[in-house]
Amino acid sequence: MPTVRLLLPELRHCAASPEVAAGVLARWLARADRLPPAEAGTLPALRTLVQWPGTRMPVAALTRRLDADDAGQGAWLRADPAHVRPDLTTVRMLACGDLGLTADETEALLHALKPVFGDSGVPIDAPSPSRWYLQAASAAELPDCPAPDEILGDDLKLHLPPGPAGKRWRLLLNEAQVILHNHPVNAARAARGAVAVNSLWFWGAGALPAWARSACGHVLTPDPALASLAALADATPAPLDRGQMARLCESAGTPDIGIDLRTARAAVLEREWLMPLDARLRRRGLSAIELAFLSGERAVVRPGHRWRLWRRVRPLQR
Repeated sequence: MPTVRLLLPELRHCAASPEVAAGVLARWLARADRLPPAEAGTLPALRTLVQWPGTRMPVAALTRRLDADDAGQGAWLRADPAHVRPDLTTVRMLACGDLGLTADETEALLHALKPVFGDSGVPIDAPSPSRWYLQAASAAELPDCPAPDEILGDDLKLHLPPGPAGKRWRLLLNEAQVILHNHPVNAARAARGAVAVNSLWFWGAGALPAWARSACGHVLTPDPALASLAALADATPAPLDRGQMARLCESAGTPDIGIDLRTARAAVLEREWLMPLDARLRRRGLSAIELAFLSGERAVVRPGHRWRLWRRVRPLQR
């Protein structure tokens, strides 16, 4: 019987939903074996499913591995298309990545940007309209900027690469913004009510990891970077699909299964994932369920733990 390893949102976010706070998680945590807490954050939680060298996740190289056959050649940096809006004192990012660009629009914008980035030694291309890349030498110093979803709505100046080392990237971004602002593609997009692609965002820097390991044989995730990392570790990636989970659990000899539920909505988390897994655990169809919250809490629940009736179940607390 497999062990299922769940990657979950922060515990306070689970507690914020009345449905989740009084549901399966509350019972599990009341009766589970608590494990030593880990450092809070996405990377420590991801390492419960897959381990790799280094202190950050090279998202650009990992997604490049999905989009093209050259991910092992040098280092990579995502330069995703973005929509920003200036106000009196700041410039705020309102969207990044999937802006509904067509292949023709993407090619036209890249045609204007390629001389700037090519002359700077970091050629740009876009095998996907929502994922753009800069390629650099393996030893190149690349900016360590946060992922777009961490800074949406925030002032970009707070997250640009700082200091003399970051000056090159700030200047490149400024040049790209001028080119994009004046491009006919954006005039046409504005005429039909689509958002302008008026900026880029540099993030996910790094080279493809030399190795990756996982105790899981399968990893279900909506995150393309984690899917790529799982494949690098010889764990089979799959979309986040409850039917796929059921099929894996029912197959004889299935190895451990990692399930990435970081972004699952509360109702979906409770009804479509936690409740079916709890029913399977009660039938002893699983060896255990390991819980890893983004806030650092760790626990393991086993079939026999449901008989710890002396442990009172209380709703999760924020």
